Amino acid sequence: MSRRVVRQSKFRHVFGQPVKADQMYEDIRVSKVTWDSSFCAVNPKFVAIIVESGGGGAFMVLPLAKTGRVDKNYPLVTGHTAPVLDIDWCPHNDNVIASASEDTTVMVWQIPDYVPMRNITEPIVTLEGHSKRVGIITWHPTARNVLLSAGGDNLLILWNVGTGEMLLTLGDMHSDLIYNVCWNRTGSLLVTTCKDKHVRVIDPRKQQVVAENFEEPIALQEMDTSNGVLLPFYDPDSSIVYLCGKGDSSIRYFEITAEAPYVHYLSTYSSKEPQRGMGFMPKRGLDVSKCEIARFFKLHERKCEPIVMTVPRKSDLFQDDLYPDTPGPEPALEAAEWLAGKDAEPILVSLRDGYVPLKNRELKVTRKNILDNKPPMVPRRSHSTCDANFSRPSLEDLLEEIRSLRQTVQAQEKRISDLENKLCKFTNGTA
Repeated sequence: MSRRVVRQSKFRHVFGQPVKADQMYEDIRVSKVTWDSSFCAVNPKFVAIIVESGGGGAFMVLPLAKTGRVDKNYPLVTGHTAPVLDIDWCPHNDNVIASASEDTTVMVWQIPDYVPMRNITEPIVTLEGHSKRVGIITWHPTARNVLLSAGGDNLLILWNVGTGEMLLTLGDMHSDLIYNVCWNRTGSLLVTTCKDKHVRVIDPRKQQVVAENFEEPIALQEMDTSNGVLLPFYDPDSSIVYLCGKGDSSIRYFEITAEAPYVHYLSTYSSKEPQRGMGFMPKRGLDVSKCEIARFFKLHERKCEPIVMTVPRKSDLFQDDLYPDTPGPEPALEAAEWLAGKDAEPILVSLRDGYVPLKNRELKVTRKNILDNKPPMVPRRSHSTCDANFSRPSLEDLLEEIRSLRQTVQAQEKRISDLENKLCKFTNGTA
């Protein structure tokens, strides 16, 4: 009679617990979190939450260091003319976030380290190319400034945010609405799920589907019978997948291995209140001194509640087995290198001494002069005085002057915000 071998795992006893009340972001009276927002976007500096705002599109950015009650006049990031459907922080710049909207555009924003006094209304760049709502955006994991968007027009578009250009358009690959998109580790391939019930692995640079609708799954795990949207989060460093159901009140987590049966159930975190959405902190934003291996940000109607997952250890020393080197904030490639066919592994960093977020790094967009791509104009038979004055050099001078004025306005805006912050401190008696 054979004896069943129980697999032992260092993650067998992973404990999840909510943080203390004063460490939540609560009483968010600006507006309710939208039901369309299935998650919030999190990085080591900020948490961003999509909100409803007068029929337009907006989201709120909260510094992780500032918790507690959120003022009703807290500034928003606004600019879209229709609801925001997706947001994603740039993996290579903690102060840059992209947003996708029902208004068919994608906008990229620079978020200051200080809390602005007014709404942020001017994006760094607006990306226009979709003909219908844009529901999905995701940054390339290793190439600088490469962003992918998927819209209701069943198109995938890759952008160079640094120039505001469209790099690639992937059409005729999906016959129905695209549900989700994910890159592989190096960004050489991407996988999509679609309403037509097909899973596609795509090589974007060759613009072709390399695999589609696999015949048999290597493992099948039945979760429950509810029809809520399932939100999966995968940690490649620990090979743990966390499954959160929208409208559910639990988080189930499993370890993935290369040997059969491949999927190993670990445990379930349960709470009393259901989640409207969920965010997942990148590994470099965790507290390694407390053996924290995952941190979620659970969206309620009027609060955002962090939930930490820890592996209890008796020693206070750094746990090497829990924290292998992880992808850091530096890109491994430039956009042009990736487009030319080059691939690279992410640049890894050690978490031994903890991760300290970098200071605000400005994203500069350098647009190419469209006049350089136009053929020379054929001389006309007659020229008016107005036509002669409006020559190509004068137009370039005008564009340069507009750029200079815009930089001056942005500098003055920052100076005004700094002064308002100082005045606010004096008014509150904190300075």
